[in-house]
Amino acid sequence: MGRNARKAVLPPHVFESPTGRRVYDNRNTRLTKWLNDGIPPAQVAEWAGNSVAVLLATYARCVEGQLPDLKRRLEAAGDPPERPSAD
Repeated sequence: MGRNARKAVLPPHVFESPTGRRVYDNRNTRLTKWLNDGIPPAQVAEWAGNSVAVLLATYARCVEGQLPDLKRRLEAAGDPPERPSAD
């Protein structure tokens, strides 16, 4: 969003704030939060107007904290991940 567009639609206090200057940061924050909340990447990509490949290439390193929950879900389903053998 360009400066003139931001000024036209944002209240003055928001326009002058860091949020008003870096609107794209809000998008990054929202997409990262959705991924970290466990929303499937295909759904987040659709909402973002991206492909899953583009979404994951950009945000995969931002996703964190899901592994313990995923392991619990797999174990509850009786399908725990295989542990690599120590050959």
